[in-house]
Amino acid sequence: MAAPLSSWPWASLGIYKYVLCGPLVAMAAGEWRDGRAGGWWLHLLLLFVLRSLTYQLWFSFANMLFLTRTRRVIKDGVDFKQIDSEWDWDNFLILQALLGSVVLCRAPSLEEMPLLELKGCVIALVLHVVVSEPLFYMAHRCFHRGYLFTHYHSIHHSSPVPQPITAGFGTPLEHLVLSAAMAAPLLGAFATGHGSASLAYGYVLVFDFLRCMGYSNVEVLPSWLFEALPVLRYILYSPTYLSLHHKEKNCNFCLFMPLFDFLGKTANNKSWDLQKEISSGKKDQVPDFVFLAHVIDVISSMHVPFVFRSISSMAFTNYIFLLVFWPIAFLVMLFMWAFSKAFLLSFYTLRGRLHQTWVVPRYGFQYFLPFAREGINDQIELAILRANKLGVKVLSLAALNKNESLNGGGTLFINKHPDLRVRVVHGNTLTAAIILNEIPMDVKEVFLTGATSKLGRAIALYLCRKNIRVLMLTLSTERFVKIQKEVPADYQHHLVQVTKYQAAQNCKTWIVGKWLSLREQRWAPPGTHFHQFVVPPIIGFRRDCTYGNLAAMRLPKDVQGLGSCEYTMERGIVHACHAGGIVHCLEGWTHHEVGAIDIDRIDVVWNAALKHGLQPV
Repeated sequence: MAAPLSSWPWASLGIYKYVLCGPLVAMAAGEWRDGRAGGWWLHLLLLFVLRSLTYQLWFSFANMLFLTRTRRVIKDGVDFKQIDSEWDWDNFLILQALLGSVVLCRAPSLEEMPLLELKGCVIALVLHVVVSEPLFYMAHRCFHRGYLFTHYHSIHHSSPVPQPITAGFGTPLEHLVLSAAMAAPLLGAFATGHGSASLAYGYVLVFDFLRCMGYSNVEVLPSWLFEALPVLRYILYSPTYLSLHHKEKNCNFCLFMPLFDFLGKTANNKSWDLQKEISSGKKDQVPDFVFLAHVIDVISSMHVPFVFRSISSMAFTNYIFLLVFWPIAFLVMLFMWAFSKAFLLSFYTLRGRLHQTWVVPRYGFQYFLPFAREGINDQIELAILRANKLGVKVLSLAALNKNESLNGGGTLFINKHPDLRVRVVHGNTLTAAIILNEIPMDVKEVFLTGATSKLGRAIALYLCRKNIRVLMLTLSTERFVKIQKEVPADYQHHLVQVTKYQAAQNCKTWIVGKWLSLREQRWAPPGTHFHQFVVPPIIGFRRDCTYGNLAAMRLPKDVQGLGSCEYTMERGIVHACHAGGIVHCLEGWTHHEVGAIDIDRIDVVWNAALKHGLQPV
């Protein structure tokens, strides 16, 4: 049997747990309707929203790696396991809202109180120091012992990387104790007749602000502040101070004031030296591999780890509520277009190597604007040169960043900078290998669209060497003949030029490199399987056919710190262009992979991917 108050009573409700706040919303709506400004219910609801926003904003800041990476205390990434365990981190906000509702039933009307009462603020501050801080400190030390740690507090410490929302991850018993520590100063001030609305808002939001700061895992406080005011080391903790507690578990137990750790002789002597070292921001590990991505569209731009973690940890889906934030995301797009450069989005480690994803601040539609192409290439070039300067070993270009009409699949940059040390990779060789290995062994004929593209050419040449007939859809006889001449004469007859979709009405294996409408898909016979290398993927109109996903591979099981999904990919799966760069890095290959695909290397790259534990999906 579970220990009392070790699990949340509404755990089984999922997202419907917010229904518990229904009575609060109803009471607040009644006050709003009746124009009763002196009631507490509306303020309690507003406080609930503001508290949630405080945690969200701190979370977003802490995970903007382009701003915070050099001052992160624990360098590890947040993985899916931690994300899932902290999924219902906001349970404590519901608990405290319900507790607040009970207390406020007996509270005097706001109309009877001043907006601000300084004496009440002083009382609350004194009570915080003499009641809240020692109460939390003693309770926290108790929670680190025997039964209480095993059945309660160990859950909180199961999160290896502190995050602002980790502050809310715990059991009901822990949060009842925390609520008592939080409520004492407010109850004292109101009980003595010196309470005010400003005190209620101010104390609660400052309390949450300091909790979020401590759990942010980003050293936001400069070391000179503690050197100029040494007494501050006894009054205010730092993110480094709390992270040491989470890591070592036998020190730094205070709420906000390290004074009580000094009095209890539980302060970690390394706390302030480490704080000074991290706040300097000088340590920044150089990645071995960089995946240079781009934004798809405005809605998907909110599918990033520093916006909504729960959304970014799942394959992208169009959530209706995201439309509310669309205007903000649109303004961010305009700002990025005007001012931003490629930035760090996320990272993970694989076999001791740091892998990062950088993002070119351009959206999908911009790649098709003729006047924007030069600027996009400039952004990609600057990212490559920065990676080269840092000492990155391999940089892989994503989707539109390697567009043939944009930069020749990356050849533009290699020709312009022939002495690059960083190896630029387009990943198309592995993309071709994945698609080719999806085709059943008994297939004798395929229909290929996008047939004269780099990928289409490689697929056609590879298949015809396997004595498979390839119907290449192209209106350009010149391009077709050029590709046909690349294979020995004995295999050339396997390549057949077709100019209409009707030519494939008896072929059940379609390899799609160009977007297909419903009308075009109708020419496929029932039972057809559509293999794809087109971005965006085609819509599955036909129920009597099957549709493959974009070429992708599952990362090896020993990947660490991975906590976000690539666009529509499921957890742990990356696009082939990403996986191709990983293989290039793990193999230690020293050549660039740009321009045309080397047919002879398709099997080499495929076997290397399997050797390193990447799996087809």
